[in-house]
Amino acid sequence: MDDTYKTIEIPSKETLFKDRNSKFYGYAFPVANEDAVKSYLELLRKKHHTARHFCYAWQLGIESIRYRANDDGEPSNSAGMPIYGQIQSFEVTNILVVSVRYFGGIKLGVGGLINAYRSSARLALESSIIKEKTIDVFYQLNFQYDSMSKVMRILKENFIIIQQQKFEIDCEIIIAVRKSIAKKIVEIFKAFYKVEIKALDL
Repeated sequence: MDDTYKTIEIPSKETLFKDRNSKFYGYAFPVANEDAVKSYLELLRKKHHTARHFCYAWQLGIESIRYRANDDGEPSNSAGMPIYGQIQSFEVTNILVVSVRYFGGIKLGVGGLINAYRSSARLALESSIIKEKTIDVFYQLNFQYDSMSKVMRILKENFIIIQQQKFEIDCEIIIAVRKSIAKKIVEIFKAFYKVEIKALDL
C-alpha cells in the first residue's frame, strides 16, 4: 500500500520569471485549509499592491483530493491550470502556488501566458523544500504500569511515534501509526489483553 505523500512545511523563496517586460513572481505556501489560502493571497495583494494579476492553484487532501485553479482575469485556462499542472507534476499536496504578474506593456498571447505561468510555478516549486510524509492513523492506548515495558518494546520495534503520553493512576498514550501497518499494530495490541486500543479521528 502506498502510504506516503509529498508536501512542503515552509513557504518557498520568492522567484522571478520574465517574458517581454512582464514579471511573474512565484510563491509556494503550505496550506491546511481554504482559510490559509485566503490569508496568503491577502498578504501577497498587500505586498504587490500595483500588480495586475494574482493567479494561483491549490490542492488540499491526501486520499480525498480537492483543488482549485484561478486565472484572475487572464484568458481562460491560461494561468491557473498551468500552475495546477506543476503541482501535479511535482506530486505535492496541501499546497498553494501563486504567480503574481506585473504587465510589461506587451501582450504575450495565450501560448505565451501558459508558458510564463507554468514556468513561474515550476521555479517556485523548485525553490521549495519538498518533504515526503507518511499517511498516519492515530490510536489511544490505555494500560496499567505493569504493561509499560512490553508496550514500549512493541512501539520501539515497529518504529511507532508517540504523540502524547499521560501517566497518572494508569497509562494513556496516543500514537501515530503508518497506515500500511495499522492493521498489524491493532492486532498486536488486541492480542495483548492488558491493553485497550481505540482509533482516534485526529
